[in-house]
Amino acid sequence: MGSGAPAACAAALLLMAPSLHAEVTVKDDLGHPVTLAQPARRIVSLAPHITELLYAAGAGDKLVGATSFSDYPAAARALPSVGGFALLDLERLLALKPDLVVAWPGGNKPSQLARLREFGIPVYESQPEDFGMIADALEKLARLAGSDSIGNAAASDFRARWQALQTRYRGRAEVSVFYQIWSQPLMTLNGRHMVSSVLKLCGGRNIFAGLQQLAPTVDAETVIAADPQVILSPSDVSGQPLDRWHQYGRMQAVRNRHLYTVNADWLNRPGPRVLDAAEQVCGLLDNARAK
Repeated sequence: MGSGAPAACAAALLLMAPSLHAEVTVKDDLGHPVTLAQPARRIVSLAPHITELLYAAGAGDKLVGATSFSDYPAAARALPSVGGFALLDLERLLALKPDLVVAWPGGNKPSQLARLREFGIPVYESQPEDFGMIADALEKLARLAGSDSIGNAAASDFRARWQALQTRYRGRAEVSVFYQIWSQPLMTLNGRHMVSSVLKLCGGRNIFAGLQQLAPTVDAETVIAADPQVILSPSDVSGQPLDRWHQYGRMQAVRNRHLYTVNADWLNRPGPRVLDAAEQVCGLLDNARAK
């Protein structure tokens, strides 16, 4: 019995070994299955929101590269750059030897993502459009990185805070909103963008939610005709992007001084900090209701 014990232990360890490096499969935000032979050890992020999600999911120590403007958390600033999200430096990216690339279909070129797949690199495409998808992304990215406990806890905390905001702002009077992301040309976001989910949570209504393009160009006359109660713009737009509206004093937003800038990184990046944006936006819409 004594001599057989070591052999039994060895056999047990062999049986356990595959589970430590078991194949991992998840579906990305486009519904495509992504399969890894084992949890990723070298990950490259192709958008700032993805970098934030990976760190929050406990995969920061697996990140070996990211695109420019991946500046949060602070540790991300030290990551090697693989170029801008719209034009990747594929040579530099491949030199990092990633076993997983997390891409942004809304910004990365399909031809470059196809090239990565040709090299046999698994590509997970991340484009959360609502709060539930952000929470799911934390869990799925954690699973791909082998940091399930951290990612699951982060997702749970995110959902709890989201539900608390839903409860707090449910039933508030609707406020019509124009969200201006650029002034020349005048551009906005449609109902499929995360920004519209934030507005809806706060009792706001995106006046251009029904447009087909994710980031359509609109004209000032259409905005004036819609007469929104609030006009919002991200804080990173150069100059004074909302000054143009002061000449239209009959608009509700102008007459009542409901022209606001909001933190661009919080609101435009569909990551964990979008809840900080929601708190800011909800407060601004409450200001409009008070008048």
